[in-house]
Amino acid sequence: MTRVVSLYFPTWPTDRLRRTMGQSAPSAETPVIMLGRQGNRRLVLAADAAARAAGLRVGIPASKAHVLVPNLQSFDLDAAADAASLDRMALWSLRYAPIVAADPPDGLIIDTTGADHLHGGEEAMLEGLVSRMAASGIEARAAVADTWGAAHACARFLARPTFVAPVGEAPAIMRGLPIGALRLPRDIVEGLLTLGFERVGEIEAAPRASLTLRFGAELGRRLDQAMGRRSEPFEPIRSPELIEVRRAFGEPIGAADTIARYTGKLVAALCEALAAKGLGARRLDLLFHRVDNRIEAIRAGTAVPVRDVKRLTRLLSDRIETVDPGFGIEVMTLAATLVEPFASRQIISSLVEEPEPDITDLIDTLANRIGEQRLYRFSPVESDVPERSARRIAATAPDDGTSWPGEWPRPPRLLTHPEPIETMALLPDHPPVWFSWRGIRRRVARADGPERVFGEWWQRDAELIAVRDYFQVEDEAGDRFWIYRAGDGEDPETGSHKWFLHGVFA
Repeated sequence: MTRVVSLYFPTWPTDRLRRTMGQSAPSAETPVIMLGRQGNRRLVLAADAAARAAGLRVGIPASKAHVLVPNLQSFDLDAAADAASLDRMALWSLRYAPIVAADPPDGLIIDTTGADHLHGGEEAMLEGLVSRMAASGIEARAAVADTWGAAHACARFLARPTFVAPVGEAPAIMRGLPIGALRLPRDIVEGLLTLGFERVGEIEAAPRASLTLRFGAELGRRLDQAMGRRSEPFEPIRSPELIEVRRAFGEPIGAADTIARYTGKLVAALCEALAAKGLGARRLDLLFHRVDNRIEAIRAGTAVPVRDVKRLTRLLSDRIETVDPGFGIEVMTLAATLVEPFASRQIISSLVEEPEPDITDLIDTLANRIGEQRLYRFSPVESDVPERSARRIAATAPDDGTSWPGEWPRPPRLLTHPEPIETMALLPDHPPVWFSWRGIRRRVARADGPERVFGEWWQRDAELIAVRDYFQVEDEAGDRFWIYRAGDGEDPETGSHKWFLHGVFA
């Protein structure tokens, strides 16, 4: 089942204008509109959130807008610059999926079929897209559905700021949306409203022939595309600097063995192109152009720059089974969408030296199966507070030489949040005699501590005098736990004196 993401920028291109102007841009409270000519009239073609809140809308005359909002700032619309910015954003979005295209005038379209698991699922992927855009000063809404038309409509009418349409539910969702969700020209929408149509479902229930006779074939075409009854391919964007190889076939191919054989040939040609530029591939996109104008795609990533033909071929071939060739594939395109300089590595110089193990091949295999975000390792952080003493880094990130302090052992498993426990202990320095955690009461057989951990006053004022006293305890069954008391056991200002379980020893 195809899954398509629509990314919608409701205040575009005013967001681009502010980014371009930098510090000289109008403040967020100042209403801003973009103007352009339609025939002999000068109209509002875009408005930011402040302008819309003031009552302005797209399509009203520029003179009327300035009368309604006295402190309004207006700028001429630069269609070429806006289109170029959308293309750059589409190229940036290639990190999410191999098939991305601009959706003018205010959006992007991304075919994420089979790629969402690499980003933690559809909901996490959409949230990541929207938050990254917000960090760059661009307001965005995102929706995923089975078709381009449905995703486009959901992003503009349902996303707040994200929306995930369940698989197979696109037609039912579309029937309840306004007719403006069908990506129809304004004159057709106004004509339908005049006839009394308000929802997409009403148009679908009406006789198709009479509507086609009055409004043309585009109305039925847009309706069928949104409902998934007609395909709607789009051409993925490609950078001019992209290293890419292509193979066209006289007769369409479809067998998995044939696809795998030509995949190896494309990889060999691509590695030659990479070697000529001294680069290695970090991400490969293999696109299959079917005879029905639909594009299937598979993606493979690597932890380090690679141009080993066998290794890259295996990574791509492992996912060929996910490709639906349909009635045949007529063109295959392999592109290195992320490259880095390829550095040579010193091999061992004598028989007595031990070769350094290379696990990057294993990391690549796992990352392409479960997702790069789920494959990581922990790195020490200079902090005495346990939950701040580690951070996630890439599996192949270089070692910076830092390590955890070794005076007191730490449990290999820390709970996401310390969990409260019931205890009986003699204050201020004695460990509990027993504690109850998750409904199970455990009697303490052995204990070591306390290890006092002070708060980090430079992080927040509440930690200025806060302390924790940690104990390593072992119950009668031999299970070992890491518990602490909030406070020093005497002064109530140092903590609540409640007990918590923070970790479990192996």
